[in-house]
Amino acid sequence: MIEVERDGPVTCLTIARPEVRNALSVSASLELSAAIDAFEADATARVAILTGSGTTCFCAGADLKSREAGAAAPATGFGGLTFRFDRTKPIIAAVNGVAFGGGFELALACDLILAADTASFALPEPRRGLIAAAGGLHRLPRAIGEKRALGLILMARAVSAIEGERLGFVNEVLASDALLPRARALAAEISALAPLAIRASLDAVRRGLAEPSLEAAMRAQPDWPSVKAVRGSQDRREGIEAFREGRPPVWRGR
Repeated sequence: MIEVERDGPVTCLTIARPEVRNALSVSASLELSAAIDAFEADATARVAILTGSGTTCFCAGADLKSREAGAAAPATGFGGLTFRFDRTKPIIAAVNGVAFGGGFELALACDLILAADTASFALPEPRRGLIAAAGGLHRLPRAIGEKRALGLILMARAVSAIEGERLGFVNEVLASDALLPRARALAAEISALAPLAIRASLDAVRRGLAEPSLEAAMRAQPDWPSVKAVRGSQDRREGIEAFREGRPPVWRGR
């Protein structure tokens, strides 16, 4: 159900359930959660790409026809990602088609969203008497603002990738055949940077957004463990020495 492909420091996670438009059952969510656990635990893995099989669906949300309705979902949330607040490495969503309901929430839980020009996004849960409880009601307003988010949420409205880029939750829109190559290239660019600095940057953004003001975030920043780790790291010294010597740095991740 979940295909894992490794290319150096880049891990590609593919939801391979085309028969149900890549919708996730509980067991598929558990499998994806385990794959993300393994990615986080592997010191040599630096960036992940999350995508769907085929060219028409990223993830159509929860598999409502699954017979696993009584099974326990992972504590890490839908797809093993939406309630995972302690992860330390970047994940890029390569949205290759429909991202509805939980599929949209999965993409929003990633750090960057690249979308094929055929992709579309929606939180249609109210059409089924449900709400987007896997983070969509909270991440979308934080990404694009309350009024714009409510314009999608209250009407269960679908938007194209182009409109998603205009609204601000999509980073780039690409032709379908260029989507994964661009995601891999972007992942390679990130992987070439100092891993501790990337982790600390992710952590600082998240922690800072939870602070009541810019001043509070900047005053608290020096005490955050990830920031402290960068300050005393070998990678920090290596980055400065490599710059002085005019050579590429060799990162140790410590």
